[in-house]
Amino acid sequence: MKICVFGAGAIGGYMGAKLAQAGADLSLVARGPHLAAMKENGLRLIEEESGTDTTVEVTASDDATDLGPQDYVIVTLKAHSVPPVVDKMQPLIGENTTIVWGVNGVPWWYFHKIGGAYEGTRLETLDPGDVQWNGFGPDRMLGCVVYPAAEVIQPGVVKHIEGNRFSLGEPDGSKSDRAIALSRALSEAGLRAPVRPKLRDEIWVKLWGNLSFNPISALTHATLDVLCTDPGTRSVARNMMLEAQEIAEKLGVKFPVDVDRRIEGGAAVGPHRTSMLQDLDQGRPMEIDALVAAVQELGRVTETPTPTIDAVLALVTLRAKVAGLY
Repeated sequence: MKICVFGAGAIGGYMGAKLAQAGADLSLVARGPHLAAMKENGLRLIEEESGTDTTVEVTASDDATDLGPQDYVIVTLKAHSVPPVVDKMQPLIGENTTIVWGVNGVPWWYFHKIGGAYEGTRLETLDPGDVQWNGFGPDRMLGCVVYPAAEVIQPGVVKHIEGNRFSLGEPDGSKSDRAIALSRALSEAGLRAPVRPKLRDEIWVKLWGNLSFNPISALTHATLDVLCTDPGTRSVARNMMLEAQEIAEKLGVKFPVDVDRRIEGGAAVGPHRTSMLQDLDQGRPMEIDALVAAVQELGRVTETPTPTIDAVLALVTLRAKVAGLY
């Protein structure tokens, strides 16, 4: 089984290091100083919870033609980074290649094999010009909800903070052979990889927090514990989440927790700076479309008003544009 992790930064590097330790036939696509360090010194993984510090030799490149067709291509980029590299990924894709979508936010293939009135709906916010729909094909997609927290602390060095679950799911909810085989490979690497019949439910529970906490933190520079307990920002986040819940429930999603418990869970994380705030601080493009704008588009698709989401989206988009990060 040949596995390529495309975008071997924090999460991709963590997954890749664990697979490499387990002896998988693995390759990584990365770039810049991080790639150079991995090629020269190997990929170093520091695991905070277990106290382990290991380095593994990896095959890594910034050119997919060096690696050839794969059985699985696990995409761990940010959503806005994928359309520009669809052409560059083609050498990795053979006749039977599965693309594993380990990307935050609403996936561009969300309505593929969902059934019902919305079947086949395409989302312009996420896939302008159908670049991914035509370049990958939705039948190749296997969903993945990513839970671990990790960061690249210096080129070639990934620090894993907590969590080891990568939930997998077919768009049609089946327990396919390809999903089971990948689940087994990830499990052998010490990762939890359950195959879920209703992965979209998990997508929305994670998105619930990212949709609201991320843009509010980018606008206020508040950490999670603060924005979830301040009465004003908590109210804004709660209203955004309720709007999103109405959309999701129209699409058949079941939420296992209520909105207040979800916010309390965010507060319990403590003084954490969200990924969108970190991107703003570090001058990286902000992950607005997949986390916020796509939910607004889904509101239009389902004829659901989203006044709070609309207002926050307008503000954070302008904030990103002013910073040159959108």
